[in-house]
Amino acid sequence: LQRDAKGQYLFDLLCHHLNLLEKDYFGIRFVDPDKQRHWLEFTKSVVKQMRAQPPFTMCFRVKFYPTDPAALKEEITRYLVFLQIKRDLYHGRLLCKTSDAALLAAYILQAEIGDYDPGKHPEGYSSKFQFFPKHSEKLERKIAEIHKSELSGQTPATSELNFLRKAQTLETYGVDPHPCKDVSGNAAFLAFTPFGFVVLQGNKRVHFIKWNEVTKMKFEGKTFYLYVSQKEEKKIVLTYFAPTPEACKHLWKCGIENQAFYKLEKSSQVRTVSSSNLFFKGSRFRYSGRVAKEVMESSAKIKREPPEIHRAGLVPSRSCPSITHGPRLSSVPRTRRRAVHISIMEGLESLRDSAHSTPVRSSSHGDAFAGPARGGRSDSSERVAVIADESYSPADSVLPTPVAEHSLELLLLSRQANGAPCSIEEEKESEAGTPAEPEPGELRALCPGTAGLGPPPAQQVNKFVLSVLRLLLVTVGLLFVLLLLLIVLTESDLDTAFFRDIRQTPEFEQFHYQYFCPLRRWFACKLRAVVSLLIDT
Repeated sequence: LQRDAKGQYLFDLLCHHLNLLEKDYFGIRFVDPDKQRHWLEFTKSVVKQMRAQPPFTMCFRVKFYPTDPAALKEEITRYLVFLQIKRDLYHGRLLCKTSDAALLAAYILQAEIGDYDPGKHPEGYSSKFQFFPKHSEKLERKIAEIHKSELSGQTPATSELNFLRKAQTLETYGVDPHPCKDVSGNAAFLAFTPFGFVVLQGNKRVHFIKWNEVTKMKFEGKTFYLYVSQKEEKKIVLTYFAPTPEACKHLWKCGIENQAFYKLEKSSQVRTVSSSNLFFKGSRFRYSGRVAKEVMESSAKIKREPPEIHRAGLVPSRSCPSITHGPRLSSVPRTRRRAVHISIMEGLESLRDSAHSTPVRSSSHGDAFAGPARGGRSDSSERVAVIADESYSPADSVLPTPVAEHSLELLLLSRQANGAPCSIEEEKESEAGTPAEPEPGELRALCPGTAGLGPPPAQQVNKFVLSVLRLLLVTVGLLFVLLLLLIVLTESDLDTAFFRDIRQTPEFEQFHYQYFCPLRRWFACKLRAVVSLLIDT
């Protein structure tokens, strides 16, 4: 990767590698050394956006969830969205009732291993899959029952499509949570979905605001403001506090991008947005992609043979570990397949050992979500069959795509053990000899050619100097404008009502006679002295 390569170049290279045309729903995410998530900006240099030293770790993710994922044109796009939502389910982002959780897990099971086979799938086989952070035996039996009796004969593509249709009906579909606190100090998660702005507290969705009701978003430091205009000209301002200013800025930028993508009719309507009302203060940001309506129109024009999809088989997914024994029943031919383990170190080992939760409910149908099961695998009653703690606690909100410092070495060792090349360029070279099958859900982009190209200290000093110079320039400009206004007030003969009211104030008269007139006489005297000195010389 060249030093001046834009984010768009890397993203296009990745989409070409995955044979993906409906690429506007996806993005590349990375984490800085302070564990703050960022979306790679396609209009800026990749190297300049990184604060860490190369090689860089990046994650291929769904950035804008489709409003109707079942309506996507190509199966490869649906499969990638399926992988993302399966990951959301595992990390506790997707809330659902126990019955819905069992159905979603059964769809995953059918897509992973195909039809139930008593010879290959012994009693308790569903427990070898990790669909959620916590499982109960009752839930596992329910998953296996649905898989055996209701899904027989479904191909992986059909199961994934049914999975998407069911997930799209859930309230937290498309939620990418940002941990915050409200004005009372209570913990909350803010998120932007295809349908609007969402606030989650505990197991409940306390706010849902449609995109056409959001009039403005801004931030100041750690404080995030959302301006809402509802019916009958009712205006509301929601205020939340992010953990850090960087997290608040990331939240604001995500909101600006999501509102532009889902709300606008054309990308030509996108405007540059400022986080402050003052022209010289705050951040400015502009969404640079296409909007949802344009993406749908472009997808409808796609006319090509459906690309071959190499679904993950024996290689377990980092986000949702699969059964690692026995062949996976799939409609995809396996003659040209080679297991290439392209993954990222998501810190999953620590997540498995901790008590992260995927809250679900099994109570009344009117409730959004249900209470917890603290006993882990207890199935003593109908209401205990849940896989959650009480609070909404998605793992990726607390540890946003964590990447340990030592994970780079571990990943390189694991990739070499699997016979996988260590970079995109090396993988291209190896494709000529042995065709490789990527795992589309997760990808690690390594940039070995940029060693030592991280931001040097001199560059940081230059940025500081530029910011100071910019501040001085703005200050001098304001002083110059004030001086012009003062001269107009004191020396001009303009007799407008505005100037007349100012001149008649006691404060202005005192300033004029006690300060301005002596200063003018002193300045005139000095000017005459300088002129006479120049004449004499």
